Amino acid sequence: MVAAQQQIIICLFLLISSCNAFISPSTQRTMSTNNNPQQIFPGIISTEEQPILITGRTAGSSSSSSSSRLNMIAGFEEAWSSYLTALESDPLLVKSITAGIILGAADLSGQAIQSTLAANDESGTAEASSDGVDIARFLRFAFFGFILQAPWNHFYYLALDGALPPTEEPFTATTGIKVAIDQFVQAPIFTVIIFSFLGFLEGKSTEDITQQLDDDYVDTMLANWKLWVPATFVNIAFCPPILRVLFLNVVFFFWSIFLSLKLNKTEE
Repeated sequence: MVAAQQQIIICLFLLISSCNAFISPSTQRTMSTNNNPQQIFPGIISTEEQPILITGRTAGSSSSSSSSRLNMIAGFEEAWSSYLTALESDPLLVKSITAGIILGAADLSGQAIQSTLAANDESGTAEASSDGVDIARFLRFAFFGFILQAPWNHFYYLALDGALPPTEEPFTATTGIKVAIDQFVQAPIFTVIIFSFLGFLEGKSTEDITQQLDDDYVDTMLANWKLWVPATFVNIAFCPPILRVLFLNVVFFFWSIFLSLKLNKTEE
């Protein structure tokens, strides 16, 4: 259980760090000097006014708490703005780094789930739940996100939007056709690539990968369509093209947990 908790903490740390990874030093300096609530929300009353008693607390104390919340909001806004700026200037690199962080964190979550299940399983041993983090497995998923998942979807969406330009209205025949292409042409191919890529990284032979595809491919695709058909519709219908890979990466976090458990089910 301790190992599982450590993995969850590492996972949360990686997700939080991903926001700060795209904040430039100049932006960080700006954040430290431009956190005035009046500049962010002009309607907010200045905290320098005279304090009055409210339910046993002074207005100064309440204003200090409000100012802290506003500073936190400002920090998230600055981080998001920095991310968008980096995304526009170097979209492929930013998407790849984001995917590597998210998919690596997803595998850590999968490992934590496996450790917890092993600890709660009557047939499991205490030793099985205390092996710690499988760093090699984590790096495989992070590398997969950085080198394959993000670049594949970056160029795939460019090609898809080039062939079928986005429409202003979400509910159109074009949206339906793009979802169908994505899920019934692209997804089956990419799923085979995922199994093969991660299998080769793990050192599996071609025969082992083929056997795993025979055992798990159909179940994986059925689960894929349950999650990704509606998610893909939302992505294509409502997300700006520049944010499509980011939306996909967020959903892929949960999908990667499933893949991590599926592809490593015999390792524990």
